[in-house]
Parts: sequence; C-alpha cells; structure tokens
Amino acid sequence: MTQLIINADDFGYSKGVNLGILESFKNGVVTSTTLMTNMPCAEHAAKLAREHPELGVGIHLVLTCGSPLCKDVPSLVDDQGVFRSRRELEKVAEPDHIERELTRQVEAFFSLGLKPTHLDSHHHVHSHGKVAPIVLKLAKQYRLPIRKVSDDPLHSTNREVRTTDLFLSDFYGDGVTKNGFLQVLERGAAVETAEIMCHPAYLDHNLLTGSSYSLPRAKELVILTDPEIKDWIRTQGLKLISYREWKV
Repeated sequence: MTQLIINADDFGYSKGVNLGILESFKNGVVTSTTLMTNMPCAEHAAKLAREHPELGVGIHLVLTCGSPLCKDVPSLVDDQGVFRSRRELEKVAEPDHIERELTRQVEAFFSLGLKPTHLDSHHHVHSHGKVAPIVLKLAKQYRLPIRKVSDDPLHSTNREVRTTDLFLSDFYGDGVTKNGFLQVLERGAAVETAEIMCHPAYLDHNLLTGSSYSLPRAKELVILTDPEIKDWIRTQGLKLISYREWKV
C-alpha cells in the first residue's frame, strides 16, 4: 500500500496561509505542513498546531524570504536586512552564517512547543551546494527525514537520512487543476512512499502584497478540500500519513 504525504508549505507566512492549511487538513487531504519560524505568523501557526496535534508539522527552513532570526549573518542579507535572492545566496552566502541561521530556526521551532516531523526548505534551498551539507548535518543531529530534492525515484539526498521514494511538486501554478492533482496522485501511487507539495491558503493582505504566488493558493484550497479527491484516494487504497506515521 502506498503511503502518501501531502505537505502544505509556508505555515507561519500569514494568518490566511495558516488557516487555509488548517482547513485543508481538517476537511481535506493535507496530512502535513512545514513551519517558517522566521515569519510574522509563526506563533499563530504554532498555536494552531498545538490545538491539532494530529497534524504533522515539520520545519520549513528559510534563507530567501523575510529576515533572519540571527542578527550576525551579514552575508545572508541585503542593505535592508532581509534575505537575499536565491541567486545572490549561492554567490555570497558564507557557510558558517548559513549554519548559524538554520540552527537558530530549528531551535526556534522547539521553543514554540512543537516536535518536528521532518525538514524541508523554502524555494528548495536545501538542494544548493552550500546549504545541503548543513541541512544533512541538522537532519542527522535531530534524526529527522528530509524532503527529497529530486523527483527521480532512484535519487536519494543521502543514505544516512530518510527520504520518500518520490517527491512531487507539479501541483503548482498552471498545474493547479483538479485533473492535474489527480495525475499527481496517480504518479504517487506508483511507489511505496511519496510526498506531494502544496500551498493552500485563504488570501489576506500579507499574502497578496508579499508573495508572488498568491491567487493560485485559493484554488489549491478548493481542490484539496474537494470530497471527490478524498473519495478517489480511498478507492485507490492509498494511505494518507504524515512523516510522523511513516513506516519504512
């Protein structure tokens, strides 16, 4: 039986994002989420998570959105004190600054009264050459699975940490349709363990003014809570889990 993790990214970005993710969990097919500890609504997200302990919550490591938690990581920020772009990050970020900030984000997650289920990252920065060794170190230190950074079933981030057989990121942008999501589910059903990424949300001011990916999130929310999607998953015999329930 395929074990399927449907993970909603960006928990903590805004209250609209937080509430959309919770709705997709309570009345839809989302089983897991990952929290951005550096964002303004991280505490609101943590409160929701504590009220719904059955929702799997991991850490969404951030180096390209908002501001760092550390004050002494100058290579990671621009003149305004916010994180640099992905392209700039690869060029100028110093590894010791990356490690200091990501370690602080993990510590901040625990300080919110939560126990993480796994690690992933905003804009998949844990696949970058400078970042990957640090995230692997954190994963081994805390004994956490990591989101696979390739959708090739033969690819493994590192044999010392756990990853699903498949990671699917197609439910995004133009791929946000009901038929598109069913196609993604079919691909996931072909392996033993798969993770599907999603970004459901209710639209609010912070999301509309701060993110280049906003309107499709509302459409994702509708699809992820469509009863026909849940029925299809059940008829196919897929087991919806979070990383917490994942059995190798």
